[in-house]
Amino acid sequence: MSTWFASDLHLDPATPEIAGRFLRFLAGPVQGAASLYLLGDIFEAWLGDDDPEPAHRDVIAALAAVAARGTLLFLMHGNRDFLLGERFCAETGATLLDDPVIANIGAERVLLSHGDGLCVDDGAYQRLRALVRDPGVRRGFAALPLASRKRLATEARAGSREHLAAAGDYITDVNEAAVVTLMREAGVRTMIHGHTHRPALHQFDVAGVQYTRIVLGAWHATASVLHWDSGGYQLQPCPV
Repeated sequence: MSTWFASDLHLDPATPEIAGRFLRFLAGPVQGAASLYLLGDIFEAWLGDDDPEPAHRDVIAALAAVAARGTLLFLMHGNRDFLLGERFCAETGATLLDDPVIANIGAERVLLSHGDGLCVDDGAYQRLRALVRDPGVRRGFAALPLASRKRLATEARAGSREHLAAAGDYITDVNEAAVVTLMREAGVRTMIHGHTHRPALHQFDVAGVQYTRIVLGAWHATASVLHWDSGGYQLQPCPV
């Protein structure tokens, strides 16, 4: 049985071609898989489970169909969709994972994360991340009228674009020392994450121990996915 991983789809009504590709991926390659892991930023902006955006309903229905076929569906919050909640999970049949979390993939213990928590050189971003992941802040934001949430999300995305344009690449990428520390503390040798939009397979040696870090790509660029079965794993472009 196979397992698929993807992240950073950034699904948005303004980019229906990405949503269409994702729906084809769910209806095709994912059929018959044991599990599907979506490691954050599935949506460009998720403003709450009460958002009636029509474009999102097709995605919810497709995910529910995946779960109904017997594929285990796992979701993780990203920095754009941290308000995905119980209603969304109930409608899709998905399980919401902590970040980070250890999953048993085949015979291996693998550390999964969205990845933004490892970008520790970006102090401004980490302060914002801590704020929006505070349960009280989330409840307060979710209680705002939907129109207010949309306005704030638009302002936040504009600020994010300005910040990324001004920051160096090393600041917006993961900190390698933080990666090693987290993997050693978790007792794993393989990690999968997204967020950075830099798909790659990193292998490195620390004190004679071989580690592997697999980075998933963003769907507006490479649309990379990871396929893992009994024969091993492959980071590849989305096959549809």
